[in-house]
Amino acid sequence: AHYSTCMLLAGILLKMGAYGLIRINMELLPHAHSIFSPWLMIVGTIQIIYAASTSPGQRNLKKRIAYSSVSHMGFILIGIASITDTGLNGAILQIISHGFIGAALFFLAGTSYDRIRLVYLDEMGGVAIPMPKIFTMFSSFSMASLALPGMSGFVAEVIVFLGIITSQKYLLMPKIAITFVMAIGMILTPIYLLSMSRQMFYGYKLFNTPNSYVFDSGPRELFVSISIFLPVIG
Repeated sequence: AHYSTCMLLAGILLKMGAYGLIRINMELLPHAHSIFSPWLMIVGTIQIIYAASTSPGQRNLKKRIAYSSVSHMGFILIGIASITDTGLNGAILQIISHGFIGAALFFLAGTSYDRIRLVYLDEMGGVAIPMPKIFTMFSSFSMASLALPGMSGFVAEVIVFLGIITSQKYLLMPKIAITFVMAIGMILTPIYLLSMSRQMFYGYKLFNTPNSYVFDSGPRELFVSISIFLPVIG
């Protein structure tokens, strides 16, 4: 799919499923949601681990960001399945937060592709020197995605953690197991996001290719990136 379509998928359509779970399952069918919430919790934990462990093996920049987005959706499922006000608040905040972050990462990936015409990470390298503005914004959104303290992703995931820990629905051992899986997902996230930034922006591969002249982001791209970034640090 085109990068604009990926922005729509990551920013809106993925989050519509979570919105449906909250509005229909939790509010319209609360008893059924209470019965099936353990299965929803299992799906969320599998989603976090599977997507986070698969993402580092992706050579395609767009696929790696997509797997990252799927992994973060697992936190939303766990927050919804915790059946606590705290977990639900964390899930809603994660919906809003990752909607901005995922859309921004796809936007910057598309902006980079328009300039260097490369999609595979092992073919990139040295992009930070000719495109410092894109490098700065891409790194900032990567930090927000891996839940750097002070950004919205960190607050959302911590609230989801508190929601599952304080839940009266689950026994102690399942809560410990779920928390452990979530912690593994948070550890794997910096691995694939930072390696993606390293492969893309560092090194000298881009300068060894013919027609390697590229230009940095213009005022329009910079304005869009900063506009998306402001709610993330708010």
